[in-house]
Amino acid sequence: MAAFRSTILVTMVIGAAVALSAPANAQAARAMPQFRYDATWPKPLPEGWVLGAVGSVCVDANDHVFVLTRGTPAPKERNLATPAPAVMEFDAQGNLVHSWGDREAMARTAHGCFIDKDGNLWTAGNNDGMVQKYTHDGKLLMQIGKKGVMDSADGTATGEGLNASRTSLHKPSQVAIDPGNGDIYVSDGYGNKRVAVFNREGQYLRQWGRQATQAETDAGLGGVFLGPVHCVHIGNDGLVYVCDRLGDRIEVFDKMGAFQRNIVVKTKTAHRTNSENAVGTAGAIGFSTDPAQTFMYVANGSDNVVHIVERETGKVVSQFGRTGNQPGDLTDPHSIAVNSKGDIIIGEVPYGGKLQMWRAAAKAP
Repeated sequence: MAAFRSTILVTMVIGAAVALSAPANAQAARAMPQFRYDATWPKPLPEGWVLGAVGSVCVDANDHVFVLTRGTPAPKERNLATPAPAVMEFDAQGNLVHSWGDREAMARTAHGCFIDKDGNLWTAGNNDGMVQKYTHDGKLLMQIGKKGVMDSADGTATGEGLNASRTSLHKPSQVAIDPGNGDIYVSDGYGNKRVAVFNREGQYLRQWGRQATQAETDAGLGGVFLGPVHCVHIGNDGLVYVCDRLGDRIEVFDKMGAFQRNIVVKTKTAHRTNSENAVGTAGAIGFSTDPAQTFMYVANGSDNVVHIVERETGKVVSQFGRTGNQPGDLTDPHSIAVNSKGDIIIGEVPYGGKLQMWRAAAKAP
């Protein structure tokens, strides 16, 4: 693919155009995904509800968007508004069609969100030691680990991660389900530094990963994580893509944990010392909808942009978004999902607390 010297044109539906830059030629313009911010999605929440921090977003086979909230409104919203339910389901037009969730039973800090091929919702929580599986409408089907019991030296959230337990986790961040055999891949994630794999019944199978040093990360060593291990996804190629957020890279493995390659996303500003949110570039990922998954979309919560990456080459070819609180601006993009049309949904924590839809204006080849 021809090299791209600059970024895409992003036009907001509300009428204000933000020109980041254009692809190098007409052929590239047809191939490169482009996105338009849709200010009409979602529709207004019920009277008095506020999102607070959006822990995660995911999409089902009907392009319904599931949003996990943390029940933490901004300080000025407290005692004035009602935190939205733990799980909200929006249809493709942005209408709220269902909501559910018992915060006492769910993780204290909602994080990962995944819809499996049967329509079940999986979620992890980075302040609890468990992963849960729910039906589409909120019935608990399975739980790995026990709420509040961590794989740490003292069994608490603040204890040093042991990276060892076959039954407990330590602040897991995301879940991915193998569509072939139902195996459960968990990025275990904040306290630990591993990917743990369980079978469809929740029995431990294997794991890989450990804490990295900065020198190992700089050298590109695979199978180690600077931290947190922030996401896990299984691509159409059968490989496992894992976010090493502070390492500014996505590490790629086969399903047994053998390291394949790095996809590195470096910026000059991601680790600036004067920022509260210098959290690294590789926060969350999604894939383009073509069978080859030509492009990967990487949410960078340090720089408040979404990078467009050629998945096979690992080359960052473009980006969209910019820092701010105006419609279409990004403030801490934390989670990302892609629907069947190639639209991108972004959820933010906690600085922004926004939920955004970016419509695909041009499809990937």
